Amino acid sequence: MTGPHQAIATVVDRVDELFRSRVEQGIAPSSVWGVFDRSGLVASGGHGDRGDGRRPDADTVYRIASCTKSVTAATLLTLVARGALDLDAPITDFVPAFGAVDLPTADSPVPTVRMLLTMSAGFPTDDPWADRQESISDAELDEVLRGGLLFDSLPGTRFAYSNLGYALLGRVGAVVTGQPFTAAASETVLRPLGLTDTVFSADESTGFVVTGVRGHEGDWEPLPMTGPGAFSSIGGLFSTVRDLARWATHLGSAFSAAPEAGPVSPADRRLMQQAMRVVPPSVVPGSARATAYGFGLFVEQDDRFGELVSHSGGYPGFSAHMRWSVRDGVGVVAFENATQAKVSAAAQRAHDLVLDAVLTAQAPDATGASSGVAATTRATRAAQSAVTRLLADWRDDLADAICTPNVAMDVPYDRRRRAVAQAVAEVGADLGAAPVAEYAATPSHLRWWLPGTCGRLRVEIRLAPAAAGRVQTLNVVAEPAER
Repeated sequence: MTGPHQAIATVVDRVDELFRSRVEQGIAPSSVWGVFDRSGLVASGGHGDRGDGRRPDADTVYRIASCTKSVTAATLLTLVARGALDLDAPITDFVPAFGAVDLPTADSPVPTVRMLLTMSAGFPTDDPWADRQESISDAELDEVLRGGLLFDSLPGTRFAYSNLGYALLGRVGAVVTGQPFTAAASETVLRPLGLTDTVFSADESTGFVVTGVRGHEGDWEPLPMTGPGAFSSIGGLFSTVRDLARWATHLGSAFSAAPEAGPVSPADRRLMQQAMRVVPPSVVPGSARATAYGFGLFVEQDDRFGELVSHSGGYPGFSAHMRWSVRDGVGVVAFENATQAKVSAAAQRAHDLVLDAVLTAQAPDATGASSGVAATTRATRAAQSAVTRLLADWRDDLADAICTPNVAMDVPYDRRRRAVAQAVAEVGADLGAAPVAEYAATPSHLRWWLPGTCGRLRVEIRLAPAAAGRVQTLNVVAEPAER
């Protein structure tokens, strides 16, 4: 059986080439990447000049911009867990200046902490403006609020990516803890996890800090670093590939059989990665994946790879991205130091390559079990064994014991028998052979393929909700070999 490490090793060179080519194409002067699984960082690489004549590595420091939002969300959830914060409290409880904002309608609710976390407070999307606000003071932010705000939708009704909302969340954290948000996030989340290279100020970093640049007249123009302020909670963090992979591994572990301990409970980490607000297709043009926003994280749905969690970061001079699979915890992080580099495009392609390799390597072992696919329950495996016996020697009494009554009602048994026999004959299927491949979308679902002399046979089952574990869906389809 091939493990994830071995599968990842087969595509490392292809992943590395994705990022190497971006430097060669002049997209950014430096590019660095890392691949991780549930054990942590397993491969990394870097290209270009980080500013001192050397290539970047897993310990080189970049701004991670809006990847910071996951830390902001995690910090607030720890305060909720302590009983110090209510997710449904209105923002005016913490930022009195918001009381001067005229809401879009007379019956509009004041945006709540929950609405701000899920990007549904109704504010316009504001990346270009917000990216230049990091260092402003709380008093200056209050003046913005007192001058009034525009709304694109009623609070609590729609998604719109809002940095202003996360700036307000930073104030919430500061008010509740009685210290600057940067200190609260560091003490509450970052330091307990040992993320010592993840900091809110370049001056606090012990590693080599890359300078952000933008293209100008065929050259790279360095950009000044901004310091911590009222908008640091939207994207103020600096980090390394090693640290960000550690953070992503920790978040993803909440879905494993043995979640890591930490300042944010596994339940709250899972909550962060739940689809709370649908993201309109216009926000992710060209994507075939349904996308939603949780708490500080995007959640994508992929037909083959299942749920994928991600967040990008873009600041003047920097681009960052992190993403991972909920199912198996395999993910990618990547940084570049150029304005609008959009390293997310390369990171997503790299992640797809890695996931494809891992999924392909998940061939069944001698017992027919498979590693790495979505964890199927013991009941599903028992049903698979029973269905295998049924297909080899169909008896209606056995079908009744295995299946829920709707199976016979949906397609009578005599028709099913004939259809199975026809499908088996069409591809010369070996009903006694071990599956050549498997796929499970959920624990109560399983699809497997049996070899044939001229193709393969696809068998698929879904269990009904009752604990008896009976089959509610049974499909048997011939897949002839291409000629």
